[in-house]
Amino acid sequence: MEDKANGSVDTKSPVENGQLPDPSNWGVADVVNYFKATGFEEQATAFQDQEIDGKSLLLMTRNDVLTGLSIKLGPALKIYEYHVKPLQTQHLKSNVS
Repeated sequence: MEDKANGSVDTKSPVENGQLPDPSNWGVADVVNYFKATGFEEQATAFQDQEIDGKSLLLMTRNDVLTGLSIKLGPALKIYEYHVKPLQTQHLKSNVS
């Protein structure tokens, strides 16, 4: 994750074949590696400490991410809005089809 001149941070999502990955079969290490790859290396340890696997990740609410992981508010908001929520949405869409 790179700091830009205006102080914002680049929050890239790893994309597979034009789609976000489906985390439903991820283990805890996969979740940790995903967040490390997206630039949240420091915060990724919170997912390991709380034993969040892919199924747990898909069940997380905004409040869970903001308060349950004991990470700073700024990164927590970005993690939820740019990663957890889109992964959940993609998972739901792929299971409906």
